[in-house]
Amino acid sequence: MRAVRPKIGDRATSDVVVRLRTPEGRDEWLYCHSAVLAAGSSYFADRLSDAWPTCQILGSRYCVEVHCQEPDLSSHVNALRLLYAAEPCSRFGVRGALGVLQAAVHLGCAQIAAACAGYLESAPWDEADEEEILRAVPSLGPQYECVLARLRPIDPAPVTSIFLSAFRHATLSPAAGPARELKSAAQEQLEYMLTEDDDAPLLATDNEIVKSQVKDCVSVLLSRFSDFMTSILRRQAEARLGGNDELQQELHCFVSDVSWVCQILSKLEMMKCLVLYWVGISSDVVEVVEVVCVGIDCLKTRLKVVEVAAKVLEAVAFGNIVLPAEKRCHAVNVWIGFAGKTKSLIDQADNDGNDDDGDVDAEIAKVNLDSEVWQGLESAIVSIVLTLPSNKQAEILSGWLQSKQVRYPDLTEAFEAWCYRSKVAKRRLSFLNHIDRLS
Repeated sequence: MRAVRPKIGDRATSDVVVRLRTPEGRDEWLYCHSAVLAAGSSYFADRLSDAWPTCQILGSRYCVEVHCQEPDLSSHVNALRLLYAAEPCSRFGVRGALGVLQAAVHLGCAQIAAACAGYLESAPWDEADEEEILRAVPSLGPQYECVLARLRPIDPAPVTSIFLSAFRHATLSPAAGPARELKSAAQEQLEYMLTEDDDAPLLATDNEIVKSQVKDCVSVLLSRFSDFMTSILRRQAEARLGGNDELQQELHCFVSDVSWVCQILSKLEMMKCLVLYWVGISSDVVEVVEVVCVGIDCLKTRLKVVEVAAKVLEAVAFGNIVLPAEKRCHAVNVWIGFAGKTKSLIDQADNDGNDDDGDVDAEIAKVNLDSEVWQGLESAIVSIVLTLPSNKQAEILSGWLQSKQVRYPDLTEAFEAWCYRSKVAKRRLSFLNHIDRLS
């Protein structure tokens, strides 16, 4: 006949009492069996052996005291119960299994500790679980470090691989529905990987392999954008395209992707390829926007275009990208007009919303740009204008003063600098005339 396994708490058959004591004064007694304890725990095997002379006698039973902290008391009770009846650690959940793991290590219950470690290694964690595990596991010993495998720093090669795979996905053709959400998530995480905050960027920004493949992906994206614009301009003469929602949405997706690419290229110090492209197709972009975009939705797309223009012109204004004077002049001429018209449309829509409908006003507020973008674009335009030859500056300022959108961008600073430079030019450069006479 098979022997009946004893149960914890059975006083009739118990021959040892385990006293769990905490510094706060809690004192919990558990009626146990020395054979079970010694078989499953090296701690109790030592304490109940003949080599341990200080084991107390309580009535007719041995008494073994175990000291633990107050929060760990229930975990020690659970560890003792598991010596009697093996149960899956999952019943305790992640936090409970972590507590049992700590208690099992304390009591030398190797089998229970291994089971808890195996469960924790495979179970899903939330953020709070991660913090608790990081706090507790490293002090338990190297045999339990397998629990931390998912949190260890990753090797550079897999980081590069996942970055490039995600970047290819993030620069794919415009998507809709769930595919668009996945694309947006990829763009967000890629930007986070390159962000330097409390931690270093996940990817080295000087990785030439990454830069080469990123440049290829960007070239494909810009090529598709050029083909799209060419198609629009070709069809413009055949039929009126304004108000076509599908074309408007596709244009918005393209410009949004280009705006996001600016962020990545800036972090990788690769803005040159995009700046050269954008300056070269500026006129086409403006023409396509005017053809395709109508109604309230056009403001979102126009603002995205302004956002890209601001990033491009800022790169030129800061001297990061060197362009010939002709290209700088062309760029500011195009974007002064477009930015001024867009700002005027935003202000007009905002005023109409205040007069007619609060909901419209709220909608306009949602699509407007951060004031820093407007200020950054204005500062970039002023800086670039002041780098141009004097006669080119005069042409641009003359056109600005005659335009309907003279309020934005405000080129007053450039106008004042041009007036001063022009007035003192002969005196400041008189030495050139002297040199000419001598030669």
